[in-house]
Amino acid sequence: MDTATSGGNDYSSLRHHKRIALLTDGFSTPFLAKTAISLLRYRTADIVGIIDQSESGRTAQELFDIGGELPVVAALNGLSDADSIYIGIAPPGGKLPAAWRSIVVQGIERKLDIVSGLHDFLTEDAQFCQLATQSGSQLIDVRKNGHRNTATGYHFGSNGVRIHSVGHDCSIGKMVTTIEIQLAMQRQGLDAKFIATGQTGIMIAGEGVPVDCVVGDFVNGSIEELVIRHEGHDFLLIEGQGSISHPAYSAVTTGLLHGCAPDGLIFCYEAGRSGVKGFADLPIPPAEDQMQALHLMANLRHPCKFIGIAINGRNLSAEQTATEVENAQQRFGLPACDVYRDGAEKLVTACIQLRAELRNTERLT
Repeated sequence: MDTATSGGNDYSSLRHHKRIALLTDGFSTPFLAKTAISLLRYRTADIVGIIDQSESGRTAQELFDIGGELPVVAALNGLSDADSIYIGIAPPGGKLPAAWRSIVVQGIERKLDIVSGLHDFLTEDAQFCQLATQSGSQLIDVRKNGHRNTATGYHFGSNGVRIHSVGHDCSIGKMVTTIEIQLAMQRQGLDAKFIATGQTGIMIAGEGVPVDCVVGDFVNGSIEELVIRHEGHDFLLIEGQGSISHPAYSAVTTGLLHGCAPDGLIFCYEAGRSGVKGFADLPIPPAEDQMQALHLMANLRHPCKFIGIAINGRNLSAEQTATEVENAQQRFGLPACDVYRDGAEKLVTACIQLRAELRNTERLT
């Protein structure tokens, strides 16, 4: 792989980074630094610290409420043992902050790999590429891809069950829900695979498809190919993106639905959120309406049904969340849980039950 222009569909080198410096300088908020927060949650052992000069001296736990005693430092020099820098933010527009150029240059000169999930590609920056060629660093643009195949309408095999997380809006925990189900399944000795469809999931899993940066006609095909590659697993947990009703991002939601042809859907929502992300004055449609639309859209491609509800209760107390879970189970007639607080065991049980149902109807062997 060319050191200066890596970026595309080969993410294998991501798995080899074991001393990651997370860069969130000046953007260390839950809204902007969700990439860093998820990496702290699922790749804790591979991270050596966080770069944010305005928060220097704190710990990851103090800054993000996750990550324990990992240090927050003012500059890259404070993390002398780093082997890579991961851009830890996902700002609107996906641009690299101008003030970060000097940090990226310093990292390249120190022969560190630079990993970015931004739309602003490192590998299209002449200065970065020249320096990387000289130092041997890899510039890895997670969103850069070469997917150019349309979907084939592939008839998936009769062994694995495909479970897809969908939701009422963006940034509500669809990725966390699918990962938590996978981890809970693996603890039970089940054969489960997380399928990443966004830049953060790819940084965690080391593979996937960045659907929001795939040419529109090829979204379905890119996901179909990814699922085919892993269909030997008993359970495929496919990360959702966007929302069927979002004015800006509904296209990727539909492309995912038809590309992965799920057997089961898990509906995710954040308790208390009423406005569409990025459109403060636009109310989120009722969950029942969204679920009806999702169910119809999914079944146009493949027989599918909802099997559970995942609630993000980050704005609620533990007691309020327990009440929300109980109300959701009565409202939707489905098992519900907050995977952040309670784990995903209820949803695992729902997935296992779906597999048994499909076997009984001879849709699975």
